[in-house]
Amino acid sequence: MIDKRAVSAAAAVADVHDGATIMISGFGEAGSPIELIHALVDCGAKNLTVVSNNTGSGRVGLAALIANRQVAKMICSYPRSANSMVFPELYRKGEIKLELVPQGTLAERIRAGGAGIPAFYTATSVGTVLANGKESRTFGERDYVMEHGLIADFALVKAEKADRHGNLIYNKTARNFGPIMCTAAKVAIVQVKEIVEAGELDPEEIVTPGIFVNRLVIVAKPAQESQLVKEDRSYP
Repeated sequence: MIDKRAVSAAAAVADVHDGATIMISGFGEAGSPIELIHALVDCGAKNLTVVSNNTGSGRVGLAALIANRQVAKMICSYPRSANSMVFPELYRKGEIKLELVPQGTLAERIRAGGAGIPAFYTATSVGTVLANGKESRTFGERDYVMEHGLIADFALVKAEKADRHGNLIYNKTARNFGPIMCTAAKVAIVQVKEIVEAGELDPEEIVTPGIFVNRLVIVAKPAQESQLVKEDRSYP
């Protein structure tokens, strides 16, 4: 019997090792797996490379992981947003590395990694500093820059509901990077509000097939990042 339920968030991330590459879903608050990230803070793995859309808000979630000096490098599209304070401070001090990637390119690099595509060409970033040092080619009358696919050791993803086989349903735009990150990671760890028995999900609503999911954690009432930031909360 296939059952991918983990006993806790702590157990689900217990084997995340120093130096691992971690993909973390979320577009700002939407789809950010705060409870899994906090479990990773408690796990203590260091020298991590994190692939995410942004660098977190306030001092919770991804920002807390960065503040705890567990992240050596960020690969992201938005290193600074309205409530980001931790990453900009460390970056100015030279204490964390940044690989800046345009958002569409980031999504395609993850998708390519999950599909086994080592590299692709895109017109995005041509003629900018982001193209420096990268291979370029001309197709037709247009220049293109080569970008490499991204893969990870682990992905931390937030979904709405799953069955015990790992088939996932997302909540509207909270889907964002989750599906492609599940395909591009060796181990995909997903927090959901509810886990049901196999066959109880409508097959037409399933977005991520269970073949791409390794572990499930129930978080019935996930924290809201914006509320935690508003209350000036921090973790741990």
